[in-house]
Amino acid sequence: MEYNNQAPPILRDFLAYHENIKSHSVATIDEYFLDLRMFFRYIKRLRGLVADDVEFNDIPILDVDLELAKSVTVSDVYDFLSYLTRERSRSARSRSSDTGLSAKTRSRKIATIRSFYTYLTAKSKLLDENPLLGLDTPKTPKSLPRYLNLEESRRLLEAVDGKNTERDYCIICLFLNCGLRISEIVALDIGDIRTDHLRLFGKGSKERVVYLNDACADAINSYLVVRRDVKTDERHALFLSNRRVRISRESIHHMVKQTLLRAGLDASKYSSHKLRHTAATLMLKNGVDVRTLQELLGHEHLNTTQIYTHVDNAELRTAARANPLSGYSRKKNEDAKD
Repeated sequence: MEYNNQAPPILRDFLAYHENIKSHSVATIDEYFLDLRMFFRYIKRLRGLVADDVEFNDIPILDVDLELAKSVTVSDVYDFLSYLTRERSRSARSRSSDTGLSAKTRSRKIATIRSFYTYLTAKSKLLDENPLLGLDTPKTPKSLPRYLNLEESRRLLEAVDGKNTERDYCIICLFLNCGLRISEIVALDIGDIRTDHLRLFGKGSKERVVYLNDACADAINSYLVVRRDVKTDERHALFLSNRRVRISRESIHHMVKQTLLRAGLDASKYSSHKLRHTAATLMLKNGVDVRTLQELLGHEHLNTTQIYTHVDNAELRTAARANPLSGYSRKKNEDAKD
């Protein structure tokens, strides 16, 4: 999305800062813009700055300036939260109810607003005081990542089939062994392959190295034999679609779903991203420490990685059995008294 022609200067400067200084991805910048556009549309409606007959999505924001931003209060943001909870329509693709955005989505929008006002005070110095200090973030429900177990992962690898077998097997192998993001797999070039590792550019174009085990090295080498014979204008791209262009996220999602079905696994419960969860979980359960896992996955913050430490594992089972009350049975105790 091109925000330059749609955002007022005060928002453009904020977005440019995150794009050029913080090196956030285009997708992240687009989300920031959409979040702030929705927020200031709401503020303009709240202040009576637009006619009642103007549809919410048609409210212009090019006139949003420092004075309007300065007038926002914590109460205004909580009113906006109420609007998101009770009135705002969900995405057309959502399987949930028609209205009311999820706590996770609301939390992200509040984080964007908070970041914008931090920029106005701490970075651009346009405001002397942050009017949103003390703003609370909606509590989001914590859920454990869903993942395949070892036997299910093997079934998935064995289920790869079709005219793109080498390509598809290589992609799933990289998901399950290296925990790559789908965006990283799509972006892989032939030149990113080294003897024993891959060079990756993750979120925010941050470069990192992921080492290859024997399974991944064999899968890549087998695919390269096939890839070498494909005539294409995209000579740098590692993974190609049937149309001989760089493979898309949608194609990978579809391929993974079809392979899950062939493996007899629930394709509605698992996805490409769940394969990344699977890699992280299997490595953690087999002795990889959380700091190493953080670097391997390309997480900026350790908190993001630590969700994997809460999954079911042998140590937790052992700890439960080690409790001296683990063998207590009320029934056995009553029978002994008799």
